[in-house]
Order: sequence, then structure tokens, then C-alpha cells
Amino acid sequence: MSDSGTLLWVAVPAAVLAAAAFGLTSALQHRAARRVPGAATVQWGLVFTLLRQPLWLASLLANGLGIVLQWLALSTAPLVLVQPLLVTSLVFAVLCSSAMRRQRPDRAALLGSGLCVAGLAVFFLLARPQPGAGTLTLPEVLPLAAGLAAIIAASLGVAAHYPGRVKVLALATATGVLYGVTAGLAKLAAADLRHGVLALLAGWHFYAVVVCGVTGFVLSQNAFRVGVALSPALAVIVALDPLVSIGIGALWLGETLRGEPPAVAGQVIGLAVVIAGIAVLSRRAPFTVRAARSREAA
Repeated sequence: MSDSGTLLWVAVPAAVLAAAAFGLTSALQHRAARRVPGAATVQWGLVFTLLRQPLWLASLLANGLGIVLQWLALSTAPLVLVQPLLVTSLVFAVLCSSAMRRQRPDRAALLGSGLCVAGLAVFFLLARPQPGAGTLTLPEVLPLAAGLAAIIAASLGVAAHYPGRVKVLALATATGVLYGVTAGLAKLAAADLRHGVLALLAGWHFYAVVVCGVTGFVLSQNAFRVGVALSPALAVIVALDPLVSIGIGALWLGETLRGEPPAVAGQVIGLAVVIAGIAVLSRRAPFTVRAARSREAA
């Protein structure tokens, strides 16, 4: 077996296991964040409140395991291969959330999750990603960072002025973009780590991972707290994360995707299926809320 094939046998299971850990993390954090009282506004100090909840502390252990497994996958495979696999965390999150409520998974939630996973699977199979140079200098990242920062700023502006589902999806959009950027930077930081801890600490990649990751983490907790249903927010986060990562991998890290017209057409169809899955999950939220309130009234 070739070295690349051996690495795939390590990267693919590591990425799927990371997705399972992240799915459990999201379900636990959504349940814990919903217990925090107060107005449904963005609270940057929300993490300090959540630290008093054992359920949320347990989610940190699952998240830490997921991060270690993701780093293992990123250190052995291209970014545009690993991140699409992590979209399966949405399925794990839906299943874990239903299990904690002692309910069967909602059919619409499963349908939306399945569409997201199937669409990205089609994209992944047709794209056949190949590794690139894996290097990126700070001047090169600034134009892309400016564009992504504009998306994040616009999303936060929408979240500050609109309540309900719009706020949830806006916060989730900002979180998904930040997570995608964090994954791209983590790929670079993993390459630095191969030269030792000192090389990791001497570069800027590690510190950018910390800043983007922590900011995205805080926003995700607020999205989970504002949203009654887990699926809409997590669907946007999970879909945007790999899409942004794919852009970073292809445009900046030199990772390649198949460019033949039939393959490109199939990749576009796959992404369209992902969008359909997000739409199903987002439209399902109001019905989930009403059903929950009806059960409580009964």
C-alpha cells in the first residue's frame, strides 16, 4: 500500500470519530446553553456562566477529543478531504440530542441532516481532493481574511437587530465561517508542529487558530442559547465550515479538486443538496417549537 493510502486509513477514521465527538459536543452544549436565563442577546461572558454547569463541562471533554482527532486527520490528509467528512457531526448531533430528550429523531431533522451529508458526500467523491503545498504567508491571507471578516461583521450586525430564527442563523453563519478559517489555520499549525513545539509557538498560525477558534466557540454558544431547536444553527455551522475550508484549501494551500465539466457539475449539484438540507432544517424549527410547547402544556 502506498504512503498516501496508508495515511488515508488514518485520516478518514480520525475525521469520522472527530465528527462523532463534535456532534456529541454540540448536543450537550445546546442543552446546557438553553438553561441559561436572561434575554436572548449575544453575551460574550456566556462561557463564564456555562462553566458552572456540569453538562457543559462534560461537553468540553468531548470537544477536546474531537480537536485532537481533527488535528490527527489534518496532519495526514488534505484540508478539502477532512472537512467535508466532519459534516457527519450533524447526524451525530441530531441523534445525541434526540437520545437526551428520550425521543425518536424527528423525521424532518433526519431528512435535513441526510441531505446535508449526502450533498457533501457527492461533492467529496467527485472532487477527489489532492494535497497542496500547505504553506501560507501572512500577506497572502489578508485579502481573504478581509472578505471573511466582512461576512462575519454583517452576520453579527443582523444578529444584533433581528430576533428569533434570523438571529440564530446569523450567529451560526458567523460561527461557521470562523470554524472554517480555524480549520485551515489548524492545517498550517499541524505542519508547524512537525518541526517541534518551539516551531509551533514561533509561527503565527497557532495564535490565529486560538483567536478564531475561541471567537467562533463563544458565538456558537450564543447561537445554541437563542435557538430552541439544535438543528437549524448546527446545520448552518456544519455546512459553512467545510465550504470555507474548501475555499481556503483550494485557493491558498494549493490543494486541487477535479476540474472536468462533469465533475464540476456534480460538485455544484452536491452543494445544492446541502443547501436544500439546510432549508429543511431551518423551516422545521418553528414546528419543533410549537410541538414542544404543546407537550409542555399537556
